[in-house]
Amino acid sequence: MDTQALALALPLIGWASHTALLTHRLATARRDPLTGLRTRAGWTVLAERVVRRHRDAVVLLLDLDDFKNLNDSHGHAAGDFALVVTAERLTAWCGRHGIAGRLGGDEFVAIARQAPDLESLHRALNQPVAYAGRRLPVSVSVGSCRLTDLPVRSLSDALATADSAMYAAKGTSGRRGPRTLNR
Repeated sequence: MDTQALALALPLIGWASHTALLTHRLATARRDPLTGLRTRAGWTVLAERVVRRHRDAVVLLLDLDDFKNLNDSHGHAAGDFALVVTAERLTAWCGRHGIAGRLGGDEFVAIARQAPDLESLHRALNQPVAYAGRRLPVSVSVGSCRLTDLPVRSLSDALATADSAMYAAKGTSGRRGPRTLNR
């Protein structure tokens, strides 16, 4: 290859390499590194599509109960393991008809295209986790919102309603003060 052709090819090779690197970073930014679930940004894009296409969809917001106590009592590795198991259980429950995500910390989110069996989700999530020869207690509070119950279908309204329902399930007023449960 002559020097002139090489001089023309090098910027193209550099651009292609840089594009591949950015594409890889974007793809990994949409996945939580611990659980493999979609992050808030990655989940929201897909959930908005489900909201537009499936009027019977249900939005869920989930939070592990007493997670700080689990971490303090059994260590952060045990807490991480409980998060991974919770993500696996939520993903299995969603199957092909839903999308699970991790908002951060011990908060998860899901959207199901049709009215799901929430009782089976509660049973699956509230099972102890076997870790290092011990059975760790895991309890998850779940709030849900059916899109058909909203005056206007929107993901943000569904998440707000599911958040209120989740805190009602926890038996607290929530982190942002008292709330009214809309059903």
